[in-house]
Amino acid sequence: MFSKKSLPVVALLLVCGLFLAYRSLGTHGAPPTKYERILRNLGEMLSQGHYSPKNINDDFSKVIFKKYLEDLDRDKNIFLASDIQELKKYETKIDDEINGGALQFFPAISAVYQKRMMEVSGIYEGLLAKPFDFSTNETIALDPEKNNYAATPAERTDAWRKKLKYLTLERYADLLDLREKNKGTEGFKVKTDAELETEAREKVKKTIHDMFDRLKNKFTEEERFNLLVNTISSTMDPHTNFFPPVDKRYFDEQMSGRFFGIGAQLQETPEGTIKIISIVAGSPAWKSGELEEGDIIMKVGQGSQEPVDLSGFDITDAVKVIRGAKGTEVKLTVKKKEGSLKVVSLVRDEIVQDEGFARSLVVKEGDKRIGYIFLKDFYADFERADGAKSAVDVGKEIVKLKEANVDGIVMDLRNNGGGSLYDVIQIVGYFIPDGPVVQVKDRDGKPKVLPDRDKSVLYDGPLAVMVNEYSASASEIFAAAIQDYKRGVIIGSTSTYGKGTVQRNIGLDFSSGMLNPNSDLGSVKLTLQKFYRINGGSTQLRGVASDIVIPDVLETAKVREKDNPDALPWDEIAKADYTTWKQPVDVAALKAKSEARVKAHTAFETIRKNGEWLGAKNDEKTASLNLTQYRAQQKMIREKVKEIEGVNKLKTPLELEAHASVMEALSADKNKLENYKKWMKLLSEDIYLEEAVQVMNDMVKK
Repeated sequence: MFSKKSLPVVALLLVCGLFLAYRSLGTHGAPPTKYERILRNLGEMLSQGHYSPKNINDDFSKVIFKKYLEDLDRDKNIFLASDIQELKKYETKIDDEINGGALQFFPAISAVYQKRMMEVSGIYEGLLAKPFDFSTNETIALDPEKNNYAATPAERTDAWRKKLKYLTLERYADLLDLREKNKGTEGFKVKTDAELETEAREKVKKTIHDMFDRLKNKFTEEERFNLLVNTISSTMDPHTNFFPPVDKRYFDEQMSGRFFGIGAQLQETPEGTIKIISIVAGSPAWKSGELEEGDIIMKVGQGSQEPVDLSGFDITDAVKVIRGAKGTEVKLTVKKKEGSLKVVSLVRDEIVQDEGFARSLVVKEGDKRIGYIFLKDFYADFERADGAKSAVDVGKEIVKLKEANVDGIVMDLRNNGGGSLYDVIQIVGYFIPDGPVVQVKDRDGKPKVLPDRDKSVLYDGPLAVMVNEYSASASEIFAAAIQDYKRGVIIGSTSTYGKGTVQRNIGLDFSSGMLNPNSDLGSVKLTLQKFYRINGGSTQLRGVASDIVIPDVLETAKVREKDNPDALPWDEIAKADYTTWKQPVDVAALKAKSEARVKAHTAFETIRKNGEWLGAKNDEKTASLNLTQYRAQQKMIREKVKEIEGVNKLKTPLELEAHASVMEALSADKNKLENYKKWMKLLSEDIYLEEAVQVMNDMVKK
């Protein structure tokens, strides 16, 4: 989604479309209940306003039926097979309820869920009362799709036994590793295997107790209904989401860019875990260099206190645990995307907004001076006349680099999730004469070409753009335009994220105005338009393919738009009328030289091989419940991760130079100066930046 901070251009485009799309909303009689009003209004909004709505019919109803059951009982250890069979009479009725019929499915499934939840919440204590035998060759299925609902309560109890055994095994193995590591350390108490196994079971018991406590007290009927509504909306496409009023307020807070604590935006996954979806530049999370988008936060510890397991936590509760007073320590146990566990210690701080703004450096490489511009997102504060705008700031950084007599410029859009369309068009305009930048189309309209109208070119020298799997939305528009104009070279993973759609928050209470996103019934972040490159192809699903590919650990991970089965498809429209750059980049020659360097670079080969191994390991559908086998597997994972970490930093750092005006401005603020130096140190060790600089050197020489 383009962020809330963005886009007068898109807002203007949408107003007329929304007026037409919703001309018939609210024409039926008011349903008798709040839930029915929400479903009815949601159905009309999706059918009449979504860019590419699916037919809300019996087939759609069957999909929602299956997905909602999975959302409520992902591991299939709550409902019985007989429950599913009984509920199947509603399988083709959900569409009728969305289209205005009386609500029947939700009350029925909610009642069954309540009953079964009470039953299973009484199982775990008995199963955890005695030691587990980890010497048997037993496995547990990790893919819920491969599981079946239990035919009997006894089968369901055995499914819980396996789950609890696996959770205990994880903790028991950690305790054994800790004992080995600290054996002989003064003051460390060495416990027996039996004592550690008991301790592991007690930890699991507390975790499960807390999980059921939260499910009973906080996963209320209304929360379960909200989950159903979001299941319906997100089935249209992954970026169409329902926000009840309280979640909308939280969403606005997150999107405002004003954070306190560690500086990480979080999201609750369908599996019930807490995932980092964004990291604020300059924040404690960012400065640590140890957290990434996609990491799962498993536990949170306050200083030296026992960490709290986040199993069963919702976003609000997780944030409350993670946030705290300035200067206090918080320890996060995170599960990395390749499957390893890591404890990261951070000191909470107020997040300084301007540390996430555009900034630049000069990389000295022999007799060449390569300019580098960092842009975390395409931010734009339209609330204030003097608010920060990424286009203005990037323009200033380009001027600084020109003053520093750079031979070329590298734009770093790695992990840049998008932002203001207005600003990305302006920034593309700094590198090209006037001309089209992107095309936009709603579901009924003729494609519109959005151009840069400024004939001047702020910078006409060699240009490279760094991207990765998390470069999305506006980042993809920028990279695509530079590529289509043959203005520069795109360097990074095989392709970017692949999000070529735009959303807007619209209130569900039509009586208060469809453009009011803060209605009492909640709001929907609705997909209204699709973006296309000037060459006619969509950035949706396929993203932007890099001209020069550099191996990375996430290449085989399923983190892109194409990995979501509900994603909208790729398509193309007619190309816009544009003229390529006067001196087109010779991509083939640059690619050949880069491939030779990367092939000879042992670090990239290690990253590629280990990344593929970790990706395959992460895709495995079963796990051993045998201690010896489990520890051997975890040891292999740790070794692969350690190998990657060992080669991921340059042994000889890059030589970086900051603009004199920047250092002078920072000298008045010790903390900001220290943060800036830490940022420079991270960049100086970046093997990907080094290769981008080498590519730029090839461009300069040519």
